[in-house]
Amino acid sequence: MEREDPLERLERKEAERKQNGSARTLMYVMIVVAAVLAAVLAYVLYQKTTLVGQLNIEKQELTEQIIALQGDYEALSSDYDAINLQLDSSREEVAQLIDRIKNTEATNRVKMRQYEKELGTLRSIMRGYIVQIDSLNQLNHKLTVDAANARREAAEHRRRSEQLTAQVETLTDKVVTGSQLKARGIRLEAYNNAGKVVDRSKNVTRLLVTLSLVENALAEAGPVRIYVRVKDPAGNLLDDGRGTSFTLGGETLAATASREVDYEGQEVELSIYVNNIPAFDKGIYTVEAFTSQSRLGSAELMLR
Repeated sequence: MEREDPLERLERKEAERKQNGSARTLMYVMIVVAAVLAAVLAYVLYQKTTLVGQLNIEKQELTEQIIALQGDYEALSSDYDAINLQLDSSREEVAQLIDRIKNTEATNRVKMRQYEKELGTLRSIMRGYIVQIDSLNQLNHKLTVDAANARREAAEHRRRSEQLTAQVETLTDKVVTGSQLKARGIRLEAYNNAGKVVDRSKNVTRLLVTLSLVENALAEAGPVRIYVRVKDPAGNLLDDGRGTSFTLGGETLAATASREVDYEGQEVELSIYVNNIPAFDKGIYTVEAFTSQSRLGSAELMLR
């Protein structure tokens, strides 16, 4: 058996020592690398967990904001059909947006950013509704106030018109009343065949009515007919056979006799004979004088 050369043995041992040292170094390096990788992985997992938690919080906040906006839309109302239709459409959009957010993962940031934009758009639309409704309410209030003022003004104009009409009617009535002919000195006398005034019924052949139409500047000038109605003591209307009648206040009245005179606003005296009466009884005879517009007056005659 050959004896190993001491030098070779030394070289061999040195080589083995170096080989073992390299293996240990490599092992140490791998341990360090594994530790670093484990630390990095733990950090990444921590960051991911933190990010997911933050995204879930953001999703929850976004959901709460949209739900709050949904409540604002529900509370918003108007008296205008066109706006109500638009509100219903926007409420449906809000409800659909809530459903989409609930069905989307918080980590889908693209979708979440899109939902945030839609939320902002719906808020802007709602502010537009509020401004529009407020403007319409103000306009409606103004129109209501204007209408109330117009009604008050119309009522005031109507009151003034009625008052003026009443004044005109009053003045017209006064003018009409003032323009009516008036008479004075109405007398009823009895005459015999000799043309003398008598008071015994057996001597009477005719009656005479005399009166004066007084001066009246308001009265209409021109021809005017005077009617007389003479009644005997029994209250029967005397008839001279001519069938004279006239209308007063819508009622047609028979007259005993009549006469037309020309009236020019100055006082006029006139006489009207009652003829063709077969006989006269004892008692009180009455006469009433008229125009077709008014009653002029009356008088009495006592026959024995």
